[in-house]
Amino acid sequence: MQTLIENVNIINPLEDIKTHQNVLIEGKTIKEISSGKISAKEDVKVIEGDDNYLLPGFIDCHTHIFAKGFHKEENMANPLGIHFYNAVPHALQTINAGVTTIRDCGSADLSFKLAQQRKLFIAPKIHLSITPLVMTGGHFDLFLPSGWDMEIIYPGFPKGRCDGIEEVLKKTREVKRAGADFIKVMCSGGVLTTNTSPEFAQFNKKELKTIVCEACASDMKVSAHCHSLKGMNNCIDAGFSSIEHGTFIDKKTACKMVKKNVSLVPTLLVHQFLAKSGFPVWDSYAEEKTQKLKEIVKVHKENISVAYEQGVNILMGTDSGVIPHGHNLEELVHLTDIGMSADEAIAAGTVKAAEFLGKDNLGEVKENYVADLILVNSNPLDDVSVLSDNDNILNVFQDGDLVK
Repeated sequence: MQTLIENVNIINPLEDIKTHQNVLIEGKTIKEISSGKISAKEDVKVIEGDDNYLLPGFIDCHTHIFAKGFHKEENMANPLGIHFYNAVPHALQTINAGVTTIRDCGSADLSFKLAQQRKLFIAPKIHLSITPLVMTGGHFDLFLPSGWDMEIIYPGFPKGRCDGIEEVLKKTREVKRAGADFIKVMCSGGVLTTNTSPEFAQFNKKELKTIVCEACASDMKVSAHCHSLKGMNNCIDAGFSSIEHGTFIDKKTACKMVKKNVSLVPTLLVHQFLAKSGFPVWDSYAEEKTQKLKEIVKVHKENISVAYEQGVNILMGTDSGVIPHGHNLEELVHLTDIGMSADEAIAAGTVKAAEFLGKDNLGEVKENYVADLILVNSNPLDDVSVLSDNDNILNVFQDGDLVK
């Protein structure tokens, strides 16, 4: 099967725009790019690009595709099947936003990955963490004071709670067995969990090093949910590959991340979104969450600006699932707010993200690369906010298939 996209302007991040190009897709890959006429098969599907802009499909490095706000009350009320069915509209919303690959930081399981591969519904490709490792009493330990445990578990989806070297070792192995592509660890308190505070570190250094050692045995990266400055330094020392959120990062820690080649996924959108929209009135913990959120919003943007200035490798991630899905590329606007150029922000969600995932044929519009592409009606290098409006994203291709 061939598809020919005619007359487009190609944007590869950190490169000059290539104008008036024709792009031939064969199967899952880009076979040829040329400013001249391209020879194709008689039954080629032709798409008129109308001088619009062709970009690589985006990679959201921090999502929760099954999640719909992480409201414990809904976990209690809904039958388990709703947990899975939620993923179907969430996946379509994500695709329609121009995101063709996601890195899920907790809640999705192997069934989603297999469903996407088998094309049971339109969905982004996924890198799985299955469930985060969390210490007793830590962020996302969902055992409530009432004595009820609100963590969703079922066969093939292990409980994430673990303590001590032996337990974290076993839990890492259980998560690997369940089909994880990387390991996610809750290394500080967070906003959504009662009785935890974002500024405090979680897990001790021996536990963190044990997790990394076991992950490395399978050549897997380890990611840290971490707002805490001390927690970040513990994770960097232990050999983590990325810090998610990074709220209280400072210049010294940023320099340490550069030296140790640790990436940062700041998820700026989620805090700004929640600060504006708040939490449902029926959320029993809305007031506590709001107070913690106010403290984070005060310093997050300024501190991430420091990290950018020090040269930390910043990747695009949104924490979608905590907030509604489909707003993913609004994160690019927030990345430019911390000092990034539009080009750099786009790179954070394409080529840089692909490099982090170990994909050397993804994240750019080039011959022999995977045909994950989006066609946009305006030049995002002039105004990156055009990407935050899903109506401006005219077409989305995934593995060469037109999915929007």
